[in-house]
This record gives sequence, C-alpha cells and structure tokens, in this order.
Amino acid sequence: MTSSGALSCCGFLATVALGVALLATPSECARAFFVFGDSLVDNGNNKYLLTTARADSPPYGIDYPTHRATGRFSNGHNIPDIISEQLGAEPTLPYLSPELHGAKLLVGANFASAGVGILNDTGIQFVNIVRISKQLKYFEEYQWKLRALVGASQAQQVVNRALVLITLGGNDFVNNYYLIPFSLRSRQFSLPDFVRYLISEYKKILVRLYDMGVRRVLVTGTGPLGCAPAELALRSLDGECDTDLMRAAELFNPQLSRVLSELNGRYGEGTYIAANAMRVHFDFISDPAAYGFRTAKEACCGQGPHNGVGLCTVASNMCADRDEYVFWDAYHPTERANRIIVSQFMTGSLEYISPLNLSTVLQMDASLVN
Repeated sequence: MTSSGALSCCGFLATVALGVALLATPSECARAFFVFGDSLVDNGNNKYLLTTARADSPPYGIDYPTHRATGRFSNGHNIPDIISEQLGAEPTLPYLSPELHGAKLLVGANFASAGVGILNDTGIQFVNIVRISKQLKYFEEYQWKLRALVGASQAQQVVNRALVLITLGGNDFVNNYYLIPFSLRSRQFSLPDFVRYLISEYKKILVRLYDMGVRRVLVTGTGPLGCAPAELALRSLDGECDTDLMRAAELFNPQLSRVLSELNGRYGEGTYIAANAMRVHFDFISDPAAYGFRTAKEACCGQGPHNGVGLCTVASNMCADRDEYVFWDAYHPTERANRIIVSQFMTGSLEYISPLNLSTVLQMDASLVN
C-alpha cells in the first residue's frame, strides 16, 4: 500500500468510526491483530461457554489492571495482550464478547479457545469449546461483519495488513495422545506417525488462513511439554521433565518449521514466521535464575506436588510474588514470563524466531505504507 493509500485507509476508518462510535484514536489505525489457538492465547472466549476449561474466577487476573478474572489463563496479561502493546493497539476482544461490534472490529479479534488442538477430537473432555474448524468459521463470519462496516475493499486491506498469531499442538499430546494410557490415538498411531498426521492437518489450517486473506502469520511451536508442573506432578518421580512428552515436542517442532519454510517458498518469505517456543521456555527451565525467576518447577497457584494438581482456585496454594515464578498455574506462564517470551519474538535471533523477528517485520511493513 502506498503512503497515500495508508492515509486514506486510516482517514476512511476514522470516518466510519465517527458514524458508529466517535472513535479516531491511534489504535484504530494500527494494524489489526487476529489470534487463533488454545488456552495460551485465549483472551476469554471460554467464559461465554458451558465448559470446565475456563479461567474467569479468582485468583486468575489478580495482577490484571482490573484485578479481576478475565478468562485469560494468567495472573495478568497473556501473550496476545503483550503483542498488542507492541503493535500500539488495545487488546483484541474475544470473538464471543458482546462488546465486539462497530469500530472495535477494526482492532481485530481473538478466536482462541482453551482446550482445543489441531484435531477436532482433542479436548473432548471439555465438551463445549471452540475447535479450530469453528474458529476459522468465526473468522469468516468476522470478515462479513467487517465488510458491512467498512466495505469490501477496506475490509480486505484490514485483513491483508493484519498480524495473525496461532498457537496449536500442545493439547494434541497432553489432552489427546497422552491423556490416558492406551488412548484411541496412541493405539491408532505410533508417536512419529501421529506427529506426521498432526503436521499434515496443521498445514491445511495454515493454508486456509492464507486463503482467507492473511499475509503475516506468527506460528508458535510447542514448548517443553513434559516440564509443565502438571506433568511433573503426574509423570515425574524425580522432578525431571517427562521424556515421552519431551520427545513429542522434539518431533513436532522441527517438522512444523519445515512446513513453514515450504509455505514461505510458495507464498513469499516471511508470510509464516516460526517462533521457537521450545527454546524460549527451555531457557527459563534450564536456568530460571538467569531470568530472575526463583523456580520453573513449581506453579505459583495450585496444589499437590509442584502445585501441579487440579485447577487454580481460591482454595489453592498461591505464591506471594508471581514475578518469581515461570508458571502461574499447572500449565500456563506468569505475565512476567509471557513478557520475556514476547521480547524474544520481537527482537530475538534466528534461533528464537525465523526467518525474521517481529520488530523487523513491523519495520518492513511500515516502510510499505510510509
């Protein structure tokens, strides 16, 4: 888009906003941000659903600006919130929020839902969650709403210029393949074959996003799944990371990176950006003190071994200083850990994010509209 095109787009959106809500702040002229995936990036969709996979009760949100549970699986801000800060935008609203209408649509939307995976049979124990196929249908629905607001041409610009974050894969192991001994998927596939199947299905999702108009997709691999406090409590006798889940992540991540490289060869370098969540998280786990953490083995909020058993509730043990902990609950990072993760996405070297870090991407894209 040329400079004049950028100005006309921003001016047009401000004019539209005046018609719906008297809104012409800088955030509405920032690029839109769309989020897909699981509980690591869910901003609160599940609180509108009848499901056990939800985080809308205290002490979740204890360090959020409102000090109230928002549906984020965090003590405060999560990864999408912090990326939104870097974009100069307000946080994206959950797609199911009744507040997401009118000019708020210009900011983007968060479609993520705790418990989901690449496969539709992942997370079946949570019953009513927004599976990835439904998230994509909601994105299609969102685009119809956006066209009705700003017209087809401007709506396409918003989607084409947007940044997309997608985080999937961990639940397909934790809440599917390894959910119970001799699970259906573990009887159907060996682990290497299951990973290949997952990657083939994930590729279809990523291609579908491109077909729906997105051109910048940040894709996070799985972290060190076997090192989460929940898995230490369930599977570890000596406090060491579970080897089966670590092997799953070690098979999954390189194959995902190869697919992203293949898709970049097809659609253009930097269309898909690979974030090495395994490396970022394992830095914390191998040497938490180097990052100012006291522990990476204990959750701040929980009960049982490693505070990794059950849900984080008002009856749970809870640490006094969340900043000392890598993990907030049995699976999810604290806000402080999330901020370090995003900092690596923004400015990290190729071992953390490739082929470009987000700061470079944002600078490149800004040069196209200035």
